[in-house]
Amino acid sequence: MNINFTLIAQAIAFSTLIWFTVKFVWPPLLNAIEKRQKEISDGLAAAHEGKMSLELAAKKNEETLSEVKQKSTEIIGQAEKRASEIVEEARNNAKSEAERILVGAKAEIAQEVNRAKESLRAQVSVLAVTGAEKILAKEIDKTTHADMLRRLAEEL
Repeated sequence: MNINFTLIAQAIAFSTLIWFTVKFVWPPLLNAIEKRQKEISDGLAAAHEGKMSLELAAKKNEETLSEVKQKSTEIIGQAEKRASEIVEEARNNAKSEAERILVGAKAEIAQEVNRAKESLRAQVSVLAVTGAEKILAKEIDKTTHADMLRRLAEEL
């Protein structure tokens, strides 16, 4: 064997191997690498998109939470205001009820006083008539008459 022939045969075999690799092995490898690179870039884009979406959702969540806190504060304020209005209304109702009861009691007292006065008048008139009968029944004497009037005045 000749070294030249071996060298030429090896060069032809190596060329054939390169041609075969470039023709049949290299394109599927490049397609797989490109496909993998595309998947990685798509995944990175999706991750970036997800991160942006998460930040947007967090901002929205903070805004919603802020609105809810503000509304709850307003509702609590309104409830406290309504409670104070109810207390004030109850106080006013109690005051007007007390005044009404007081007016009724005063009217009842006035009626009792009038009844007592009428009763006293009736008793005084009965005593006056009785005294007048006694005076007229006895003889009309100044001392007796004065004594009877004095006793009548004491009874009144």
